[in-house]
Amino acid sequence: MAEAWLCLGPTFSNSLPLPLPSSSPSPPSMASVPSPRHRRCYSNPDPPPPPPQPALLVFSGGTAFNGVVEDLKTFTTRVAHVLPVSDDGGSTAEIVRVLGGPAVGDIRSRCLRLSDQSTAEALAVRNLLGHRLPLDPLKAKSEWYSIVEGDHTLWKGVSKPYRETIRSFLVYFQSQILRRAEESFCFSNGSIGNFFFAGARIFFRSLDAAIFLFSRVSDIPPESLVLPVISTNDRLTLGCELWDGTIIRGQNEISHPTRGTTELINKDSFSTPALPSKIKRVFYMSSEGKNLLHEVFPSPNATVLEQLSNVDCIVYAMGSLFTSICPSLVLLGIGEIISSRSCLKVLMLNGTPDRETNGFSASCFVTAITDALNRTYGDPCNRLQNPPSQYINTILVPRNSSVPVDVDRLNAQGIFDVIVVDSLRDSKVGIIYDPKSLIRALADLIDRYMKSRVKELIDAR
Repeated sequence: MAEAWLCLGPTFSNSLPLPLPSSSPSPPSMASVPSPRHRRCYSNPDPPPPPPQPALLVFSGGTAFNGVVEDLKTFTTRVAHVLPVSDDGGSTAEIVRVLGGPAVGDIRSRCLRLSDQSTAEALAVRNLLGHRLPLDPLKAKSEWYSIVEGDHTLWKGVSKPYRETIRSFLVYFQSQILRRAEESFCFSNGSIGNFFFAGARIFFRSLDAAIFLFSRVSDIPPESLVLPVISTNDRLTLGCELWDGTIIRGQNEISHPTRGTTELINKDSFSTPALPSKIKRVFYMSSEGKNLLHEVFPSPNATVLEQLSNVDCIVYAMGSLFTSICPSLVLLGIGEIISSRSCLKVLMLNGTPDRETNGFSASCFVTAITDALNRTYGDPCNRLQNPPSQYINTILVPRNSSVPVDVDRLNAQGIFDVIVVDSLRDSKVGIIYDPKSLIRALADLIDRYMKSRVKELIDAR
C-alpha cells in the first residue's frame, strides 16, 4: 500500500518523516497531497544567540585596578589581564630571596579577585588562598604549620579533592624551603596564595602552568586570562633611570621604599618621600646588576602579543605608572602591535599623584606611556617614533581629580576624547574612580565605538 508522509513540527536532516501505520484508513489520492515545494512545516525558531561580549586587554598592576574587577565582570569576562612580574616587595620579596623565580604577588591578587564566589566552597577556597599570616614571625610560623598540616580552621568548607590539591603544593613549597636551610625563611605577613603559587611554579617549572592550576582551583571564568607580561621561571629586576642620572634598582625601592623585607609596604600616597628627580624611564636589569651596563631585554609573553592583535579595546589602567604599567610597555613588540591597531585605546588617569608622578598633568601621563612604548630613551636600534595618538585615543578622568587635565596639550598630542567619571575619596590614596561609574563609562564608550565601526563598514559598501 502506498505510504503518505506527514511533516509534524520541526524536521531534521538526520530524521525520516513519519509513515502512516498500515492500519490507517486509505490515504487520499495523490492529487490531494501537496507537492514538496508547497509543503509547509511549522516550528518555533530558536532565539538568535546573544552578541559576543567585547574583548579587552588591560595593562595594570596588582592593587589599583583590583577595586573595579568585580564590576568589570558584570560587563564582560573576555578580559586579558596583563601584569608585571617584577614586584619585589612584601612576602613576594621573601619568596624571591629564598627560592628565586619571578614575583607572583600581583598575579595571585588578580586571580583571587576573578575567582568564583557563588558557593560556600568557592568562598572557603578564596578565603584560604587570600589569607595572610600574622606580622609576628613566631606566630606566623606557628600558624603556617597549622595550615600546611591541615589542622587550621581555614580548611573548613574545602572539600577533600580541593584540600588535597591545594595542600600538596603548600607541602611542596615547605619542602623547597627546608632544602635551603642556609636561608632562614620569614613567614611574617606571608600570603598563603603566594606560597601555593610558588610551590606550583617550582613543581611544574612553569609560571604559565602555575597560573592555569590556580585559575582552575579558584574557578576563574575560562575566557578571563591572567597573563604575566613575561613568561619566565627566572627572577626579574626592574630598574629606573632618573633625569638627574640616578639609577634605582628594584620596583619597591622605586615606588614604596622600606627599611627591610619584613617591613609592611605603605601604599599611602601622602606618606612616601619624594624622588630626588623625575623618572626618565624604567628598564629590566640582571638580578645582580646595579647600573645601565646591566640592562637586559626579556621577550614578552607570546600570548600577550596574540591578545593585543585581536581585542576590541586596550586599556592602560590607573595605578603606579612607572612600576605597574610601563614595565609591560617597554618590551619589544608591544608598541609595534598597539600602534598598528585601529581599536579603542583608553587611558584611565589616576585621581591622585604618587611618588612616581608628583607634579604630573594628564599630558605627562600620555608622554610617559608614549615614551615607554616607543622605547625613546633605550637602545637607539629599538626605538619607535609613533605619536601619542597611535597609542591613546580616549582618556577617562575621575571627577575632582588632583591630576590637572591640560586639554590644550592633550589636543596637541592628538587626543580629543576626554570623559569625566564619578569618583570617590579614599582616606589613604585620595581620589579614586567610583567602580560602577567607571565600568558604565567604559561600556558606553565601547558600545559607541562598536556602532561607529559597523556604520563605517556599511558606508564602505
